[in-house]
Amino acid sequence: MKLVSKLIYIMVTILLLVACSNSEDSNETATDSKSETTNQDEVIKIAMSTEIDNLDPYISAATDTQSMMDNVFDGLLDTDESGKLIAAIADSYDISDDGLTYTFTLKEGVTFHDGSELTAEDVLYSYKRLSGLNGEEALSSQFEKIEKIEAPSDHEVVITLKEKNSAFLAANVRPILPADYEEQSTSPIGAGPFKFQEYEVGQKLILVKNEDYYDKENIPEIDEVQFIVMPDSEAAVLAMQSGEIDIIPGITPQGLLQLGDSVNTVSGPQNMVQLMALNHEVRPLNDVRVRQAINLAIDKDVIIETVADGKGTKLGSNFSPAMDFYYEAGLEDVYAPNIEEAKSLLQEAGVPDGFTLELTVPSDYQFHVDTAQVIVEQLSQIGIEVKIKPIEFSSWLETVYQNAQYEATVVSFTGKLDPYEVLVRYVSDYQSNFINYENKKYDELIEMAVESTDVEEMAKYYKEAQRLLTEDAVSVFIMDPDRTIALRSDLVGLKMYPIQKFNLEDLKSTNE
Repeated sequence: MKLVSKLIYIMVTILLLVACSNSEDSNETATDSKSETTNQDEVIKIAMSTEIDNLDPYISAATDTQSMMDNVFDGLLDTDESGKLIAAIADSYDISDDGLTYTFTLKEGVTFHDGSELTAEDVLYSYKRLSGLNGEEALSSQFEKIEKIEAPSDHEVVITLKEKNSAFLAANVRPILPADYEEQSTSPIGAGPFKFQEYEVGQKLILVKNEDYYDKENIPEIDEVQFIVMPDSEAAVLAMQSGEIDIIPGITPQGLLQLGDSVNTVSGPQNMVQLMALNHEVRPLNDVRVRQAINLAIDKDVIIETVADGKGTKLGSNFSPAMDFYYEAGLEDVYAPNIEEAKSLLQEAGVPDGFTLELTVPSDYQFHVDTAQVIVEQLSQIGIEVKIKPIEFSSWLETVYQNAQYEATVVSFTGKLDPYEVLVRYVSDYQSNFINYENKKYDELIEMAVESTDVEEMAKYYKEAQRLLTEDAVSVFIMDPDRTIALRSDLVGLKMYPIQKFNLEDLKSTNE
């Protein structure tokens, strides 16, 4: 034992002497070591309230999923925080005088995450898949109006439309995928600033920095991002307090109050429409008088104050003032609360004693659950007994959004970069018109807006369409809630966009 102790003593002494002899280099070595550790440990964890519906960007319908995976993919175009379209994979574009032909010139040197070069062939593959020109069912109504796609060279794409469609330009933010790659749902590959690394169902999605990102000025500073699935908003706040979570998108006012000054925040309008959607194929909701009565019984100001802590913009139609140029003001007060008038309308419609209404609500979104609970109380004043049916969002997508098997639901329509993509949801033959609204005049207005090449005229048609949605009490259009992102105190740089985006290449840490 004494011999072992002496040997240990000698070894420790030698190590100390070596360390002292290198004292001149010790500061530099320590600094380098610290820098390496910081980079290795710089993992940003973001709490997400919903599960991923599909990693393939052409199949996914959930906004949260798209906002996460937006970091993996890039399109020909992108948007800045003002909503202006900017170049991404496309270096430039040109639109013919007749509005039918779009010519895109691609940047050179763009590579996918697997190292392959992105060329016109990949754009053709992507757009043919979206448009159905590959012989299969079209995956996007935005692309169904494409007549043909050509590639005169490796870096030029020419798209010809069947008819003029002013909304098509904004559609080019859709991701470009590598040709003939069939594993997007399990191991997605794009050309964005972050690369897919791992996905654990119900647990987390891990993305890592793309060192070879073609936009050299926007290569991310953050090495790794983990999106953690946390449906419980209170649990997310507690996790942020304990340092387990670094960012909470869409944090509740209560959560923000709980975190206090310990976090940074980014806040602003979302260009989102929260509504109580009414299925027009369900009686008595097929009667406009019943829908008007429901609108008159719901006090939107109360919902905004109680559910959004006063941080929301009251709406009267399916359009947000965030897109001011196309917004028809004044509709928000058409159905000012009036219980007596609401009861009178129900009597005229033949349901003087009210009725029972099933309200399907995606349970993953506490904001909508809270809104539904307020609606229950408000509609009880006119004899409508509302029964809340909670359902997971993944099931909501199939049951409500795809199959329209519901009576009423509370949900939000996310903002788009073109007014057509906002208002097309109510066109009679639109495939996702789950509200089942039919109005020939409305359809004509949207069609005229799409064909118009004059922006003033286009705005006029869209405003008329908004008025129709209000007059027909198509649904209860409640508010555009402000969105607040809570960030760890040293994180800065995130911006608000007119569509839900987590541009993580904007994210920076002030820690040295």
